[in-house]
Amino acid sequence: MNIQENICRLTGYGLRTGLVPKEDMVYTVNRLLELFGQDEMTDDALACLEAEAPLEEILGEMLDYAYEHRLMAGGDITSRDLFDTKIMGLLMPRPNEVIRTFNEKYSKDPKEATDYFYKLSLDSDYIRRYRIKKDMKWITKTEYGDIDMTINLSKPEKDPKAIAAALKAKQSAYPKCQLCKENEGYAGRMNHPARQNHRIIPIILNGEDFFLQYSPYVYYNEHCIVLNSRHVPMKIDRAAFLKLFDFVTLFPHYFIGSNADLPIVGGSILTHDHFQGGCYEFAMAKAPVETEIKIKGFEDVEAGIVKWPMSVIRIRHEDSKRLTDLAEKILNRWRGYTDADAYIFAETDGVPHNTITPIARRRGDLYEMDLVLRNNITTEECPDGLYHPHKEYHHIKKENIGLIEVMGLAVLPARLKGEIQELKQYILEGKNPEDNEKIAKHAAWTEEILSKYSHIDAKNIDSILKDEIGHVFASILEQAGVYKRDDAGRAAFMKFIEQI
Repeated sequence: MNIQENICRLTGYGLRTGLVPKEDMVYTVNRLLELFGQDEMTDDALACLEAEAPLEEILGEMLDYAYEHRLMAGGDITSRDLFDTKIMGLLMPRPNEVIRTFNEKYSKDPKEATDYFYKLSLDSDYIRRYRIKKDMKWITKTEYGDIDMTINLSKPEKDPKAIAAALKAKQSAYPKCQLCKENEGYAGRMNHPARQNHRIIPIILNGEDFFLQYSPYVYYNEHCIVLNSRHVPMKIDRAAFLKLFDFVTLFPHYFIGSNADLPIVGGSILTHDHFQGGCYEFAMAKAPVETEIKIKGFEDVEAGIVKWPMSVIRIRHEDSKRLTDLAEKILNRWRGYTDADAYIFAETDGVPHNTITPIARRRGDLYEMDLVLRNNITTEECPDGLYHPHKEYHHIKKENIGLIEVMGLAVLPARLKGEIQELKQYILEGKNPEDNEKIAKHAAWTEEILSKYSHIDAKNIDSILKDEIGHVFASILEQAGVYKRDDAGRAAFMKFIEQI
């Protein structure tokens, strides 16, 4: 395929997906011709408007052409991502058109509006479907329900040249971060992704301007991000609870939650106020209340401790303001709560440790909120955090346990794919993982697995390793729980409940 034929194949893709209205067909062809330094179009090439091909294939050939003709900086993955986003930006409707269409559909049905917006985010290659498909996904059955496991392969690894180029690139405070509204339509640079194919929808939460968008690395169905229009830090307070309930009032088919607002127990971006939601039911949402509780002054509110590896209080009522009042009371009590016997300290040396990860959802006419108690204290034995993955599990995961994982979806590092494949061969061949520098970290875990199963062969080893990774993740969630699931932990948890 020559470049003119690929221009027409891409325009045809835009016509079929609805990205390009038929009235804009010639205009789109001409914009693409300009981008690729072409000034004419043959009849043979125009015939390719009807030719269907995978978007990845079309863009791949266009990028090869751009590199060969020095239209982009280099052939590395970062340069290619910057340029193919520029290409797709030429097919995109303007922000006002997207907002108008979204609002028209919302007036009929909120789900119809989000269906439209999600499809747009997929068709525009803002969400790169071909990369998402590479993620390894499975389910592990645990005593807490079916936990979702993923090894994240969506984010491409930058090669050394791209890393070096990013370091040399001009440092800029625009956009201030990857969540800022200024990313919409931004061309990007070597150290910041391009976003010409990115659109955001304005919404009002608790009287403040926010925007709805989707995550480019969807970890679950319709994984959305709700971001503050201002670049202000994350903060869990009464206003945050009101915003969460406003969101599920606007979009009752979505859940929404917030990362905690402290390091270690928070997410990766604490500098920009944002929430995450979507159309998905996590294992934690399905988990039952195992201990019902009554809180003085809120006897009309359903409340209980959830059967979950982390420490979760669930509250439910038809009036979201009642839940907001109770959530604020629980948060304020927890912020200042210390129980030395349970090794819970509100602060040490003036540094606060207690916070909450909140998640809101609708259950028919009822509002529901899960309040996950968090504490980020560190010790000599656990310098990364006491309520954080401990050292014995760092071979599987060392990173923070954020909102998504709190709810029961493991996001594991890409390195695990190759390591597990090598470990699998070592186990089948009876070799010692300690002899291989890459997988030596898994040696003790391997011994545990071998002692647990009487027979391991090529037929069952994949399922065994996946199950055992899942059980490690469940254990990590238990470590992240401030109250352990034993008699002492339950008693300490009830002691805090009494303080509320």
